[in-house]
Amino acid sequence: MARNKFDVDETLESPFDLRHLRRAFTYIGKHKYKMLLALVLSCLASVTSLFIPKITQWVLDDAVPNKDVAMLWRMAALFVGIILISIVFTVIRSRIMAHVSQEIIYDIRKDLFAHLQRLPFSYYDSRPAGKILVRVINYVNSVSDILSNGIINIILEIINLVFIAVFMYATNATLATIVVAGLPVFAAVIWYLKPRQRRAWQAQSNKNSNYNAYLAESIDGVKVSQLFTRQEENLSIMKRLATACRAAWMKAIYISNSVWLSSELITQVVFTLLYIAGVYWMGGAMVSFGVILAMGQYVGRFWQPITNLANIYNNFVNNLAYLERIFETMDEPVVVDDRENAAQLPDITGEVDFRDVTFGYEEGTTVLEHLNLHVRAGESVALVGPTGAGKSTVVNLLCRFYNLNGGSITLKGADGKEYDITDVTLHSLRTQLGIMLQDSFIFSGTILDNIRYGRLDATEEEVREAARIVRADEFISEMPCGYNTTVNERGNRLSQGQKQLVSFARTLLSDPRILILDEATSSIDTKTEKLLQEGIQAMLKNRTSFIIAHRLSTIKNCDRILYISNKGILEAGSHDELMARHGAYYELYTAQARDQGMPA
Repeated sequence: MARNKFDVDETLESPFDLRHLRRAFTYIGKHKYKMLLALVLSCLASVTSLFIPKITQWVLDDAVPNKDVAMLWRMAALFVGIILISIVFTVIRSRIMAHVSQEIIYDIRKDLFAHLQRLPFSYYDSRPAGKILVRVINYVNSVSDILSNGIINIILEIINLVFIAVFMYATNATLATIVVAGLPVFAAVIWYLKPRQRRAWQAQSNKNSNYNAYLAESIDGVKVSQLFTRQEENLSIMKRLATACRAAWMKAIYISNSVWLSSELITQVVFTLLYIAGVYWMGGAMVSFGVILAMGQYVGRFWQPITNLANIYNNFVNNLAYLERIFETMDEPVVVDDRENAAQLPDITGEVDFRDVTFGYEEGTTVLEHLNLHVRAGESVALVGPTGAGKSTVVNLLCRFYNLNGGSITLKGADGKEYDITDVTLHSLRTQLGIMLQDSFIFSGTILDNIRYGRLDATEEEVREAARIVRADEFISEMPCGYNTTVNERGNRLSQGQKQLVSFARTLLSDPRILILDEATSSIDTKTEKLLQEGIQAMLKNRTSFIIAHRLSTIKNCDRILYISNKGILEAGSHDELMARHGAYYELYTAQARDQGMPA
């Protein structure tokens, strides 16, 4: 669980290899025809522009010495035509690639989000939300351009190099050889910097992920921070993380800029050697002034694609770390998933059997061992016991939020058959289960939307009826827009008790065969809870229910109470039976009654 901290650097599961690129090409391949058109347009614009230095040569060597005005006009018209063609083709290409880039972003985000929706609770238990968010948002944005424009630009610049080399050698082979002599030196620089650059950007990716994780955590916990006056300490942590992020960024940029600087230095050296050789040979009438000037322009054009390739390479290496993170997330195994040929769970009666169930959240540690439990259809079962004993674990396993380490859980269908929960689809299982958690999550939107969340086809009257049963209708009707009142993410406009009442209504509306209430009334005041008990009884009617309650007085009427401790069921029976036994439940109940000033 060490990685569930904002200041712990993540390590890649494996070194980067070409498989990541092949996977990236699956997203690019969907737009191959648009990208091919963009590439053709770019090539036409680029190759056409290569005639500009030749126009310069023809003007200086032929038109000007011969005072051929007609030729000057022809060259001027050709020059303007080339510029216009280049502009038109470049604009069309830019629009095409802007569309392709956004489509690639959409596809990656869609696949990444869909995978995140299927990952088990254990994945989120071990990672801060900020580190997950930065992958979905920042990293996807970063890699989209390199996967669209980057690929085309690589091909385009290579084509440019080939055509420029052809034009240079056609102009003067000796001077052209001087120009290309710098390529081996530049290749050696790239070879030396490549591994260092990748490691530097991986480190920067880690530090940026840590910073985002802490930022998300701080925003979520701002009320607690202010309550405990932690602002100064939090600012100190933020400064430390931001400083580490900045230092990693500067180191990575320093190495990346070394690539660009090397390209510029080699270009200037080549320029110098070209003009020295050209002037020397021009004195011997081996080359003309027009040839030297044309070759000078070709040098800039020849090394410009190399500089561009160096920049693209920089971006490519920078984004490799992000691409690795994205695919690492996509490769995260969906350990809780439908088996091959999983069946649809038919309507169930509510009868449940836990047989020899063993489970632990971490390898080598178990929470439950060899648990056996039979629950009759329509029976209400309360789970009590010390914190961490496994009460919530029992219901989490029933919902298949985690896989069992051993044993089985079966449900009885209306057809009389027993169905192992691992042999049926998750969707068909969970649609017949209703779970009400202690942390009642409210989504941004209206109260109506939140209650209807698990059953989108419910009518407004059905929503209101569910709210009335759980005693939520009264406070909702008093809100500015009633059921159409908009609440923010996590329901900041609602009290904790109101959030739980809305969640009660949402659970009831889904009409589950098995109802699970996990500390569902912990944030509701005693007066409201007494009224809510009538609603809860209505919810429990004709349904199997598992109830985990902090206040033991609320579970006295349950058919059976299970005291969970020592990795299993320590005691079981009705309230009266357990009180008469004077065991663990008796001690827990009487201690709580004394604390609340109630008779035992």
